[in-house]
Amino acid sequence: MENTHHPLFNWIPVKLIEKDNEIYFEWIYLGDLKYADPFFDETIAKCKSHAFNSKSFKVVSSVENLIEWSDELISVDLKSLVFHVSRCGSTMLSQSLASSSENIMVSEAPLIDQILRRDLFNDDKKSVLIKSVLKLLGQKRFPEQQHLIVKLDAWHIFKASYLRSLFPEIPFGLLYRNPTEVLKSHQKMAGMHMVPHVLPSIIFGISAKEINEISFEQYGGLVLEKYFQGFLDFYKRDTNVVMLNYNEGMKAVLEKFISFIKVDYADDALEKIYDRLKRHSKNQSVVFTGDQFKEEALQIDFSRLDVLHKKLNDSVVAY
Repeated sequence: MENTHHPLFNWIPVKLIEKDNEIYFEWIYLGDLKYADPFFDETIAKCKSHAFNSKSFKVVSSVENLIEWSDELISVDLKSLVFHVSRCGSTMLSQSLASSSENIMVSEAPLIDQILRRDLFNDDKKSVLIKSVLKLLGQKRFPEQQHLIVKLDAWHIFKASYLRSLFPEIPFGLLYRNPTEVLKSHQKMAGMHMVPHVLPSIIFGISAKEINEISFEQYGGLVLEKYFQGFLDFYKRDTNVVMLNYNEGMKAVLEKFISFIKVDYADDALEKIYDRLKRHSKNQSVVFTGDQFKEEALQIDFSRLDVLHKKLNDSVVAY
C-alpha cells in the first residue's frame, strides 16, 4: 500500500489544543491497532504505551499542516454518518460493524466534537477541517479496509444539516429507542449530556429558565425530547436518511442499515457482524442476555416523549 511509505502512516490527530492564541492538533501513533474498542477513546488509551507516544513531548501540528497532510494519504470511502439518542444500541451497531475487517468504524471521536462545537474557525475552515480529520481517521492502514463509518455523539443531531452540506451524497442513519428504556439506562449511570450544566444547555436548545423549573430527572427527559424532535425535523427535510428503531431488534437494524448504505459484504463477513450481537456491546467476553434496569419508577413526565416516539415509529413504518 502506498500509505506505508508515508511518514504519517499510522499517525492520526486526536486532540485540539489552544495555546498562546494559536491552535494546534495533537497526534498519536496507532501502530497496528484498529478502532476495535466500543469507543474511540479506549483505543487511543491503548496506544499511549507505545514508545512513540511515551516520550516527554507531544507530537503536534498546525491547522494548515493537518489540512495539507490529509491529502497526502489514501483514505477509504466514507459510507455513512450515524446519529443516535444514546443508550439505544449505537455501541452494539458500531461494534458489530467493527467486527468486519473491511470497515473502519470510528465511534464518538472527541476531536470531531471539538471541531463541531468550538467557535475557533470560520465556516469554511471548519468544513475543510472536518473533511480532513475524517480522511486521516479513515486512512487505509490495512489492505482489506474499504469503508469508513462514523458514529457521532448524540448531540450532533443538531449539526446534521451542517454535516449534510459537507457530505451531500453520504447516507445518514438515525438510531433511536423507546424513551423509557433510554432513560432507565441513564437512571443507572447518567451520561454527561443528561446532567444539567455538564454540557452547555444551548447545545440542546434548553434555556437556563427551563433548567431551573424542572427536576434533575426531567432534564434528561427534556434532552431526549430535543433529540427525538431533532430526528423528526431532519428526517422530514432529507431524503438520504434512514430511521432505525432499536426495538425492532438489532439484527433488523443492521440489515436495514447495511442495505441502505449499499455495502455488499461476503457471507462470512455478515456472519461475523451478526454474531457480534450475541455478546455485550461494551464487553465481548460477556454474553448479552438483555438490559437490566432499576426497579424504581422514573419521575418523568413522558407525555411529550410518547407523542414524539410515536411519530418516530410512524416514520419507520412509512419507510
